[in-house]
Amino acid sequence: NRKNKVTNKFRLKDSLDEPIKRTDLSKDERNDLIRAQEKLQNMKINILVTGATGCGKSSTINALFNGDIAKVGQGVDPETMDIQKYDWENLVIWDSPGLGDGKEADKRHSRNIRKKLIEKDKDGNALIDVVLVILDGGSRDLGTSYELITEVIIQTLQANGEHGTDRLLVAINQCDMAMKGRHWNHETNRPEAVLENFLEEKVASTRNRIRESTGVTVNPIYYSAGFKDGDTDQRPYNISRLLRHIVENTPSKKRAIYVENINIEELERDTDKRKLEEHNRIKNELFGSL
Repeated sequence: NRKNKVTNKFRLKDSLDEPIKRTDLSKDERNDLIRAQEKLQNMKINILVTGATGCGKSSTINALFNGDIAKVGQGVDPETMDIQKYDWENLVIWDSPGLGDGKEADKRHSRNIRKKLIEKDKDGNALIDVVLVILDGGSRDLGTSYELITEVIIQTLQANGEHGTDRLLVAINQCDMAMKGRHWNHETNRPEAVLENFLEEKVASTRNRIRESTGVTVNPIYYSAGFKDGDTDQRPYNISRLLRHIVENTPSKKRAIYVENINIEELERDTDKRKLEEHNRIKNELFGSL
C-alpha cells in the first residue's frame, strides 16, 4: 500500500540478482547465493522502536525507511493494543510508547514492551531483532527514558539470558535542539564545535549512567531525523550513521533484507560530512551478509 519514488524503490530479488550474475563465480558459489536469496525472501526483520512522546519516532522511521508510515499497512499488536505495527513485507516496525504518560499507562507500556521482547518467532528465536530507544536531545529531564532502558529493557534482556546488548541501540534525536537551538549552523545543517562537544558529553553521560545502573555498556548515537512540513524542510543529520548501527545490530543473515527498504533519498540528503564513508560501510554489511 505504499507509493514510492522510482529512484527510492529496490526489489529484494532484483538487488540480490546482481552478485549472482558475476562471471567470476563458480557453479557452487552461484548456487550458494541463490539459496541465500531464497532464504531471505522468507525472512523478516523486526525492529521495536520506543521512546517518550515527542522524541521523533515517526520522523526517524520515515527518514530511515521508504515511504510515509501514515501510508504503510498499519495495525496494532492484538496482544498489547498500544504497540503500533508497520509491516513492509520483509521489514516490520513495532512502535511502542515509552514511559512518562502517567503511572498506570507506564505500567501498561512496560508490561507490553517486556512481553514483546521475550516473544519468539515460529523458529523459536527472539522475534525482535533490534530495540531502538530514542531519546529527546532537547530535553533535560530524561529520567523516565533511563528508567525505560535500565529497568524495563535491559532487565528483561538479562532475565531472558542475554548478558550483552546485541539487540539494544540508544539514539539521541533532535541534536540540533540540545542547546535550545544555539550553536547549530542552519546553513550547513551541522553542529558547531561548541554544540558538538556538548553532544559528545551527553553521549558519554548517557553511557556512564546506564553502565552505573546495569553494568551494561551502550554506545549512543546523536542525530537529527529532519522533517518536511509545507515549505519548511530540515535535512537529516547523521542519519546514515544511525542506519549503519541498526544494520550492524541486526543478525548478519538478515541484513541484506534492508536493501529493499532503505530511504535512499534521505540518506543522500544527510548533511554529515562522513556520510559517504557510512554509506560504503552499510553497503558492505548488506551484501557481506550473503
